[in-house]
Amino acid sequence: MINPKSEIRNPKSDSPVVACYCATFLKPEMLHIYRQITSLKRCRLIVIAQKREQADRYPFEPVHIVVKPPAHFLRRFWFRQVCDKPWQISGAEVLALLAILSKTDARLLHIYFGHIAVHLLPLIRAWNKPSIVSFHGADVMVDMDKPAYRSATREMLNAVERVLVRSESLRRAVVDLGCDEKKIEIQRTGIPLDEFPFRERSFPSRSGGGEWRVLQAGRLIEKKGLPVTLRAFASFLRQYPNSTLAIAGEGPLLGPLQKLARELKIDNHVSFIGFISQEELRDIFYASHIFLHPSETGPDGNQEGIPNSMLEAMASGLPVFATQHGGIPEAIENGVSGVLVPERNADELACALLSAVEDPGFLSRIARRGAEIVGEKFDLRAQARRLEDVYLKLL
Repeated sequence: MINPKSEIRNPKSDSPVVACYCATFLKPEMLHIYRQITSLKRCRLIVIAQKREQADRYPFEPVHIVVKPPAHFLRRFWFRQVCDKPWQISGAEVLALLAILSKTDARLLHIYFGHIAVHLLPLIRAWNKPSIVSFHGADVMVDMDKPAYRSATREMLNAVERVLVRSESLRRAVVDLGCDEKKIEIQRTGIPLDEFPFRERSFPSRSGGGEWRVLQAGRLIEKKGLPVTLRAFASFLRQYPNSTLAIAGEGPLLGPLQKLARELKIDNHVSFIGFISQEELRDIFYASHIFLHPSETGPDGNQEGIPNSMLEAMASGLPVFATQHGGIPEAIENGVSGVLVPERNADELACALLSAVEDPGFLSRIARRGAEIVGEKFDLRAQARRLEDVYLKLL
């Protein structure tokens, strides 16, 4: 007989608590983090953040907000401008964070982004339970030409129990920073395959006017190689003048990219459609014929792990043309599951496009194999289980 006063228990209520620290929970481009934390089944997640954004887009509870103290900006200025080293949180902030970890009975702290973990080094040292940090790409090499930044990063890597990276290329970069290889686990981006089912594309023919629909999606920032996209597309357009290019995303390069499109006289064929929902992006995937992602290393050393939008496009059945950059070759084998060209080379990208569209059979083959690779290596459910295995081993 059921006791009417008995509590209906959440299946996760007896699971170990993992605290995830993400300074801003969550920026629009952090969908991959949201997917990860909401896919875990064997642990109970709480989030600690300095501020919350996009709560309607990324609903989650509980989120514990630790506001910046009044002297935060002065402290940051002192560390960065006067001492020329990465700032770290104050003793008062450490106490506030320890109070949350204690109150929630957290047994593990997962800090998102390497440079954030450097700021939290006093907390990592003060807490008597394990901490892990995950690197995602941009947070590996930025400012590492400065001895003080490299030294602080090495101290943080020595202090944490595990280091998660999204690709083999990031693993090598973290080792170069001085991390013990035994601490490192490759935790790949997880893609919800059921949201991007494979669909065979029907490609345009010359007799039909060659109306190719080309797409790139991502932040409008330097490492995405968008000027290369525009220049390669301008060359492609001379052979296939009815084609169009859609660029989905927001970022600081919007104005310069629009100006470049006008200078190349292709602005009537290029649409900058801004930041769109996952549902809208998925619809554009299925309406497109080719996906471009010519990533390149930024002037500050910023590199890609393995781009999420590229993996989603591959899963959906879009043939992908990208670069030999960062972790991309771990997802794309040139000529087998996509096409890779050197960084910053619009001519090579244009030649690869013009050659490939002459052979729709080739495009179909690389599209199908690309989708298979995503299913084998980047399935969200499998990656969530892998992450939980890491958590539970530490506990």
